[in-house]
Amino acid sequence: MSAISLPVLPAQFPAAAGRYALAGPAGRLEVAVEPAAAAQARAGTAVICHPHPQQGGSMSNKVVTMLARTLGEAGLNVVRFNFRGVGGSEGQYDDGHGEGADLVAVADWVRAALAGDALWLAGFSFGSYVSIAHARQLAAAALVSVAPPVGRWPFDALALPECPWLIVQGEDDEIVQPQAVYEFVERLETRPVLIRMPQTGHFFHRKLMDLRGAVRHAIRGWLPPPRAHG
Repeated sequence: MSAISLPVLPAQFPAAAGRYALAGPAGRLEVAVEPAAAAQARAGTAVICHPHPQQGGSMSNKVVTMLARTLGEAGLNVVRFNFRGVGGSEGQYDDGHGEGADLVAVADWVRAALAGDALWLAGFSFGSYVSIAHARQLAAAALVSVAPPVGRWPFDALALPECPWLIVQGEDDEIVQPQAVYEFVERLETRPVLIRMPQTGHFFHRKLMDLRGAVRHAIRGWLPPPRAHG
């Protein structure tokens, strides 16, 4: 981990895409920032959480990078990061608790760097659990959850978000039980938007462009206003 040399993340949001080091609760966190193109930039920043660290998950996961691409094309700044113990991030896996603290640290930096921005959260699999668990605490403006691992983590114990919320679930998911996700959604007093993707497994093989289209269509009415220039 320490062999990876990263510049320190500046106080202001960088003007160009890059990877940086941010001081986190368990040591350095590796953070990738991607500013929105100025012509379509909106006053919002999305933080995306990756799949399970002990099962090969990282911020370079293809579903995570497709979420980053989709949200960036919608005009949001995008921030991905590696949870503790992954890639250039220090520390050790902490069963979701410390990973939540990592997310809070990244979100706190975004809030300081871009005061007034709408904070969006997104996540895939384990990363969706972490982002859902902290959406209310972080006062997220919107939430995007792909293949949330209902039945594998204690979703029913969470203080659930009150913001606009999209869940995308593959109908042929071999890791998360789709029916468990559907039943979880049905139990909620305020239901998120649920998109069921047919013939789609957990990792969205050959379905990434379909995922992009589904997310892009679902969130367009939630986007923050254009970013003021000058």
